[in-house]
Amino acid sequence: MRTDINGRPFEDEPRPGQCLRTYLRERGWFGVKKGCDAGDCGACTVHVDGEPVHSCLYPAFRADGRAVTTVEGLAAPDGELHPVQRKFLDAQGFQCGFCTAGFMMTTAALSDDQLDDLPRAFKGNLCRCTGYRAIEDAVRGRCHVEAPAPGESVGRNLPAPAGPQVVTGTARYTFDLDVPGLLHMKLLRSPHAHARITAVDTAAALRVPGVHAVFTHQDAPERHYSTARHEHPEEDPDDTRLLDDTVRYIGQRVAAVVADSEAAAEEGCRRVEITYEVLPAVLDPEDAMRPGAPVVHDKDAATARIARPRANVVGETHGETGDVERGFAEADVVYEDTYRTQRVQHASLETHGALAWLDEDDRLVVRSSTQTPFLTRRALCALFDLPQDKVRVVAGRVGGGFGGKQEMLVEDIVALAVLRLRRPVKLEYTRAEQFYGATTRHPFTIGVKLGARRDGTLTALQLRVVSDTGAYGNHGPAVMFHSVGESTAVYRAPHKKVDAYAVYTHTVPAGAFRGYGLGQVMFALESALDELARQLGLDPLEFKARNIIGPGEAMVTPGGEEEDLHIASYGLDQCVDIVRRAQAELAGESAPEGWLVGEGTALAMIATGPPGGHFADARAALACDGTYELGFGTAEFGNGTTTVHRQIAAGELATTVDRIAVRQSDTDVVRHDTGAFASTGVVVAGKATLRAARALADQILDVAAAQLRVPRADCRLGEEAVLHPGGRLPLKELYAAAQAVGVTFTAEGHFGGTPRSVAFNAQWFRIAVDPGTGEIRILRSVHAADAGQVMNPMQCRGQVEGGVAQALGATLFEHVRIDEHGAVETAAFRRYRLPQYADVPRTEVHFMETRDAIGPLGAKSMSESPFNPVAPAFANALRAATGIRFTELPLTRDRVWLALRTAQTQEA
Repeated sequence: MRTDINGRPFEDEPRPGQCLRTYLRERGWFGVKKGCDAGDCGACTVHVDGEPVHSCLYPAFRADGRAVTTVEGLAAPDGELHPVQRKFLDAQGFQCGFCTAGFMMTTAALSDDQLDDLPRAFKGNLCRCTGYRAIEDAVRGRCHVEAPAPGESVGRNLPAPAGPQVVTGTARYTFDLDVPGLLHMKLLRSPHAHARITAVDTAAALRVPGVHAVFTHQDAPERHYSTARHEHPEEDPDDTRLLDDTVRYIGQRVAAVVADSEAAAEEGCRRVEITYEVLPAVLDPEDAMRPGAPVVHDKDAATARIARPRANVVGETHGETGDVERGFAEADVVYEDTYRTQRVQHASLETHGALAWLDEDDRLVVRSSTQTPFLTRRALCALFDLPQDKVRVVAGRVGGGFGGKQEMLVEDIVALAVLRLRRPVKLEYTRAEQFYGATTRHPFTIGVKLGARRDGTLTALQLRVVSDTGAYGNHGPAVMFHSVGESTAVYRAPHKKVDAYAVYTHTVPAGAFRGYGLGQVMFALESALDELARQLGLDPLEFKARNIIGPGEAMVTPGGEEEDLHIASYGLDQCVDIVRRAQAELAGESAPEGWLVGEGTALAMIATGPPGGHFADARAALACDGTYELGFGTAEFGNGTTTVHRQIAAGELATTVDRIAVRQSDTDVVRHDTGAFASTGVVVAGKATLRAARALADQILDVAAAQLRVPRADCRLGEEAVLHPGGRLPLKELYAAAQAVGVTFTAEGHFGGTPRSVAFNAQWFRIAVDPGTGEIRILRSVHAADAGQVMNPMQCRGQVEGGVAQALGATLFEHVRIDEHGAVETAAFRRYRLPQYADVPRTEVHFMETRDAIGPLGAKSMSESPFNPVAPAFANALRAATGIRFTELPLTRDRVWLALRTAQTQEA
């Protein structure tokens, strides 16, 4: 086959049945991404003779005699960016960037008519991070970035350091490198929800040409652990074995085949013979807690850290402040109902995966799509009895996370294979495996009971929460505890009570997900408060505003107060004012005639970090050329921490961000970093960077003052030199002079994640509902965010928009459906239904004017919290429009239509 790729001729034959995507990647064009392999996401879009195609569906042999252009070939031969690449860079039309090449390749081929109809033009492209507004701005040529200025970085719209690499397809994600001698792993998974393996025969699999090994439970360490990654492992139950002889959900891995190619490994999986003894299964958490239910993990409670194994309760909490029965007796109105939320997939476009090898020092090196490289290294060392200096974990650029990569789902099995075979090994999940072999958001059932006086004063708040953690308890107890924390603390009530349970079932495991349980409980609580206000005849927003905690007040949950959690800045009152103004305005789209219109609001509070400590180290150094080097552990997956860390350091060092080189998310760079989760990338890791940069600045000024023989107070840092009354001392010269006497400029910073503050959010919707079809249109969306000092408004706005968009998906249609046998029915994007460009409104984002007393330079977290108030705000708007209280997510069109029809029938 002869083809031209990015202006270079190629003459070789593709493999039988090979798609163009893999053909291109095998030849080094890594800008072509794998997001679905089904033509659903558009991340693999390339041009064939100028026409955009999804290369995962395009047979490679059809490129014979044609010209293929990937994102790497868009720029001119002299390196000048294509106009579309320049627009995406100027608008920062990306976050994690995994989808960006696909969007740019699609955009570059659009006609003027197609540009006028972007919802249709982008039907074949998905983005999980941005909420699409930044992409639209890029296409329309809107520029948001500001030029850097020495020492004036914080609060400015400075671009992401990796932006040029993202738009040219040269940013390196997990699998974007060529490893000689690489072997490929595929996993055989259980067809049963609950079964015991009684026999394994691998002989036929080992006879497949190219197969090197088959690993089963007989090859796995006996040690049990949790796939969840936390600073304190004791927060999670030790209920997982690398490969187990008992399977507990459909999709659990039972064997791993390693071969020269993915095809050979897949064939090997088909030929492994497993004999199962099928056991009874339980799929519903309420059924699982009943006496006589099948036991998911029959383990010792103390050893495994499972609260009540025989009752399938992995964790539980019970607490009461005051006396709720007395509180309900004092109430004039009592409201009670039960709310339910569904399983949701993270759907990061880069699936879980890792590749590993042994380096020249016989050290295990793991390159993984992870949010927690340091905790993963610690877990691998414990699992395989390796010293810490014999394991290195590196995260390249990560294609989305949302909590789903706060797990060790692939690194353990890959490490086992590398240590046994002493060859490099790769495991990359398919999109289907991402649905049935990774984790989901926890489904919740929340019973709510509220009491209030007629003047709108809450008297009592009671919750009964049941969380379905699936077959394994990774994150189960922690999510359950967190779900009933800030959600109950944000409102004053003298009497509060909570009973909450995290329960095992024989279903796909749940895990960490944006919001970490708060969104589920807030859906119930904010909806119930709205309903209680209506029964009292009060405006729901004013009712909530009357009962929210104020600055300086104690945050009281039924479990008591958390001593290190403080309201170190308060912007919730400003959030409420933003919503009030939105309610009073007539802006936004008009509703079609005959449609029902309603407005709804929800409030939210979240801690800016987890309890118990979250640790980060950073290192800053002056380089020989007078520029700076900055190292920190937190990973970049669209959360923007790399940009903000450079801004923090640039401000302290009085330089520009382009003079700071960054190394990150590599266990060789700094001593430790708990990980990029729990909204800590800025407030914890950023504080370590701040301290390192300040310490380095002090070192430089001390040495410069001594060399110049002037008072330290007369010296100050400039962009490239130390400035003093007699002139300037270039940093390059200072470095050389210091090195001559054995002095180096290196400083470290550390922060332990405590004390913690809280961030606030409010969401407001105006929607319209077609009573004849159940169709819903969002007429206006407004979000108020109390992020403290906003380090990068452009980037922070993108975090809010992305959180709102993802939450709208969970509110309106996303649902990981489980059949009557426990199998996932929605193992593809086209069956699962992610928000597309046409689905997502342009949310108006407002930042409050606050400055936090704890966060670095006054900043607070803002990556998870925008998600939490969206579902209840939308449900409250739907209640206002239809008069019907919907208590179960998602609020699908058919569900809305059926409820409207039922109501109309009853009225008739």
